[in-house]
Amino acid sequence: MTWISETFTVEPGDAGQRLDRWLTDALADSEYEVSRSQLQQWLAGGYIEGPRRKLKASDPVAPGETYVVTVPDPEPVTIMPDPVPFDVVHLDDDVVVVNKPRGIVVHPAAGHLRGTVVNGLYEQNISLSSLGGSMRPGVVHRIDKDTSGLIMFARTDLAYHGLAEQLKEHSVHRIYRAIIHGVLEHDEGMIDAPIGRDPRHRQRMAVHESGKPAITHFHVLERFADYTYVELRLETGRTHQIRVHMAYIGHPLAGDPVYGRRRTLDIEGQALHAMALGFTHPRSGQRLEFSAEVPDDMQRLLTMLRTDLEPVE
Repeated sequence: MTWISETFTVEPGDAGQRLDRWLTDALADSEYEVSRSQLQQWLAGGYIEGPRRKLKASDPVAPGETYVVTVPDPEPVTIMPDPVPFDVVHLDDDVVVVNKPRGIVVHPAAGHLRGTVVNGLYEQNISLSSLGGSMRPGVVHRIDKDTSGLIMFARTDLAYHGLAEQLKEHSVHRIYRAIIHGVLEHDEGMIDAPIGRDPRHRQRMAVHESGKPAITHFHVLERFADYTYVELRLETGRTHQIRVHMAYIGHPLAGDPVYGRRRTLDIEGQALHAMALGFTHPRSGQRLEFSAEVPDDMQRLLTMLRTDLEPVE
């Protein structure tokens, strides 16, 4: 059993970066949050293979170089059952789908071992696949803490591999609703802009040439004097993709504390909701589609906008 078993290839835009910094960012892009000091320990312990027999943290990386990270599970962490408020919208022997409220983290992490969706599933005696690591059992994708909506978990190893492959092939159907700043001019369109780690602010993502391909489709639902209500479809699933793409075109999400504006609507976190989720069941082959109504906090904002502000035709 391994926690991480991934292969990473250096893109031209990353040439010259220190190996430890580049790999830390590459792992973060694949949703493995690892510190540089931890990665340096892995280099010293021989958990990382590359183009040279002896790898050093300070080595500059070159385009086309491939590095393989294979790290065994750390000492087992006991995930404690914890009553966490969310709705289970689908449950079978292989898959569970949850409607996550805003403000709740998907899975435990160092320093945050309680109050997550995974803790809540354990409280309900819903077992999960051990794949993904001891802190991320059954987790094949995530939504941000301050994004609400649908997320799926694998209960068996078969389901884990099947769902992960569908995400990789972009065959998972994911629809979001959002309230954004400004009046979006086009009724619909596509944002095709690569996303990677922001070179100036390493905790953020940004659009830049060396990033990974990222495509978001949008459709305007309603326009108001200073805001727009939109539906968004993910073709890819990069970290913070919708938040980064909407900020990139000048229409950041209302309430976004990282990519948004200081003066915004009154909501705890970004006004973003994962409304629809569809995938092929990894065992039966049946196509499953689920939906979750926009939560009360976003409904309240929409009611306010419709009441106080004249819609823009």
